Amino acid sequence: MKILSINSSPRGGGQSKTELMLNHLVEGMQEAGADVEVVNLREKKIKYCIGCFTCWTKTPGKCIHKDDMTKELFPKWQNSDLVVYATPLYHYSVNAEMKAFIERTLPILEPFFEQRDKRTVHPLRQTPPDAVVLSVAGFLEMSVFDQLSSYVNFLFGRHMRLKAEIYRPAAETLSRMEDKKQEVLEAMVQAGRELVTSRKVSTETLNQIQQPIIDFQTFAQMGNLYWKTCIAEGVTPKEFQEKNMIPRPDSIESFMLVFPFGLNSEAIGERKTILQLDFSGEVNGSCYFVIERGNVDAKKGSKENPDITIETPFDLWMDIITGKADGQQMFMEQKYTVKGDLPLMIQLFQKETN
Repeated sequence: MKILSINSSPRGGGQSKTELMLNHLVEGMQEAGADVEVVNLREKKIKYCIGCFTCWTKTPGKCIHKDDMTKELFPKWQNSDLVVYATPLYHYSVNAEMKAFIERTLPILEPFFEQRDKRTVHPLRQTPPDAVVLSVAGFLEMSVFDQLSSYVNFLFGRHMRLKAEIYRPAAETLSRMEDKKQEVLEAMVQAGRELVTSRKVSTETLNQIQQPIIDFQTFAQMGNLYWKTCIAEGVTPKEFQEKNMIPRPDSIESFMLVFPFGLNSEAIGERKTILQLDFSGEVNGSCYFVIERGNVDAKKGSKENPDITIETPFDLWMDIITGKADGQQMFMEQKYTVKGDLPLMIQLFQKETN
């Protein structure tokens, strides 16, 4: 089975969630014995279709443009058994790079008119390859893909060529939830195997890929905090990632969302630990974290007899967790205080200092 995987994401360097999902789909396809080639459109020169119809009249089946599409990609597309169209969701559809690629497959059609199922169509010069559509989006509802799904079903479905639609909402959030991320990626590998062996993806596998991972309130709080930090620091998402930044909390509630990601909860093993923080300054109040068996449960307020209590100005602690202040130096200067099991606290925070 010869498969061509088209990746239209403009982002590389580990940023692209489209690429992440596609790579695992390809892994499964290759495990099942398929010959798979991945093409990144960002590395290719593809001119826009100019609507000249030369490919229908003067050079039937061949585009007038002398670019990577004509010389390389269109022949590969024609000779494939299956093509994976992997695109980030832009304005609820494929992005410009993918749309340009699709439009440039026009030479496979002849200019004449026919009617099938009460629809006017152009006849095909040859049977086109089967199609799989893969897309990711930042929003968390599956309905965000409705317009894309309508488009690809109209485009590919009429010839019974659309073998699977694979959509992953909340893709950016997924990258911060390691357990869920691994479940989804394992399901992507399985989807690749299934596409090769049966030309479809099972409902069970699709449900695993598309499983809900977060509620809207948490999603919105985390997302808004992230973008506020990018704006305040004057950085792009790429720069945010390269600098290993974390969103800066602006309230106790947002701190309770962010802080567990920086704790080395596995370091304390089976021991149940209660970590309390008492904040002063413009933001004042308390919260505590119950850490047990790798899980962290955040609660607002105070807890009797915590294992560790940190008393600190809120802004100072936010500076520490975002890397703007050295936690050890601030402790030595008595800018904040720690009561309780100091060695245990060092274990919990070891993740942040590595």
